Amino acid sequence: MQILPNELPHEEKIARMIRVNHAGEYGAKRIYAGQLAVLAKSGCGDVLRHMAQQEQEHLDKFSEMMVGRRVRPTALMPFWHVAGFALGAATALLGEKAAMACTVAVESVIDEHYAAQEKELGGEEKELKQVISKFRAEEMEHHDTALAQGAEESPFYNVLTNIVKINTKMAIWLATRV
Repeated sequence: MQILPNELPHEEKIARMIRVNHAGEYGAKRIYAGQLAVLAKSGCGDVLRHMAQQEQEHLDKFSEMMVGRRVRPTALMPFWHVAGFALGAATALLGEKAAMACTVAVESVIDEHYAAQEKELGGEEKELKQVISKFRAEEMEHHDTALAQGAEESPFYNVLTNIVKINTKMAIWLATRV
């Protein structure tokens, strides 16, 4: 098969998918850690713990895939460690609804990201595609739960969610490459 000038070899394409997904799930874990540091005893504490537990399962699966396929993690992991926690804590300090608005924003971008990966994989890489599909459904569950928890009632909802979406898209772009 001939590779076009801007096309990646199959293994590199898959490695980038696994790398960025691993980084994203790690970032999500850290966002929930930051939110729980502030809101663990609040009315949404159990909801946050449930979502955090699912993110940990996602992270564990992509960690397993990284080892199995010998994919290196993004070099930005130390940054995601701090930035994810900071984002989670900052939105939680704005209140439960702002924390939920953060979830809505992140998960809407992740839904698009995972949908694009599913499409790109087509009929290839069935296990990876199944994992992405399952996790995408769970991320949308988080999105919908956050909406049900009153995310849209957050002060400055549109501003907050747009800022988080832009930064999430930038993080995806960076983690794919660095």
